[in-house]
Amino acid sequence: MRSDPDEVTAGARPAAAILGNAGTVLTPEEAAFFRDANPLGFILFARNVENPEQLRRLTGELREAVGRDAPVLVDQEGGRVQRLRAPHWREWLPPLDQVAATPPEAMARGIWLRYRLIAEELRRVGIDADCAPSADIAGADTHPFLRNRCFGSDAATVTRAARAAAEGLLAGGVIPVMKHMPGHGRAVADSHLELPAVTATEADLIATDFAPFSALNDLPAGMTAHIRFTAIDPDRPATASPVVIDLIRRRIGFQGLLLTDDISMQALSGTIPERARAAIAAGCDIVLHCNGTMEEMAGTIAAAGPMTDAALRRAAAALALREMAEPIDTALLEAELEALLKG
Repeated sequence: MRSDPDEVTAGARPAAAILGNAGTVLTPEEAAFFRDANPLGFILFARNVENPEQLRRLTGELREAVGRDAPVLVDQEGGRVQRLRAPHWREWLPPLDQVAATPPEAMARGIWLRYRLIAEELRRVGIDADCAPSADIAGADTHPFLRNRCFGSDAATVTRAARAAAEGLLAGGVIPVMKHMPGHGRAVADSHLELPAVTATEADLIATDFAPFSALNDLPAGMTAHIRFTAIDPDRPATASPVVIDLIRRRIGFQGLLLTDDISMQALSGTIPERARAAIAAGCDIVLHCNGTMEEMAGTIAAAGPMTDAALRRAAAALALREMAEPIDTALLEAELEALLKG
């Protein structure tokens, strides 16, 4: 399978950023900005989604703006976090609920079916990367914004389910973006609104929270957590911490493309350019900026700069996995999943 950095660039070296546009259509101003800014790719949210025809048109226009087959990402976990919804797309149980509803011996198969069907839905509208699976471990105190997005409350269950989810996506030609590295489960605050602090010892974190990410360190892409681990770096959130990013690379062993979580989340301090600059300096490959605000995107691009050679190699390896899969009998897979959920 080819992983040539030249396949990523197709011309000028992309900026180390993934950006979002504001609405359901790409405006001339946005198209001109993206052409000049040349981000690696794009991310979509509910604000960008109306129906399949509109979405196919938008993903095509985004790629046309940068003149290459740029990755288009979305958060399609299922449950609360799914940007493509009924009536045009399937509604999915929260991940934790599906695991609970499935016999243990069939759990991995059920998760694989779920994400293979999700991959089929995404590819039909031009989306080729999913910000899933979550490899976070749900605890008794995990904040509700995250808890039922997890697959389980122990490392073994989470690892099995997250592996099945990633393999289901890859079987459908969709890049899985594992999150939230190196582990968000102990957070009792919502990182969209404030910076959570985790006070567990490094030894405890490595034995539990970090274990699924170590077991899944061969996946092609991952996303950081906006969390401060006081035993590892008492001052900086993981996204902006060279110490934590080094732990992700060396101790966890993850060598895939590393994206930040959305840098417009309020867990991070400083201006948007300062946040982007800190993430790149810490060792993140790509800055993810999601809200579609033009001024903030311009600041992100300026601060993130062009992708490094290492980031280009990692991106090329990930993008090479977007091969279109053989057609599937969706009705057959749906029926199998439904039977599994009925026990």
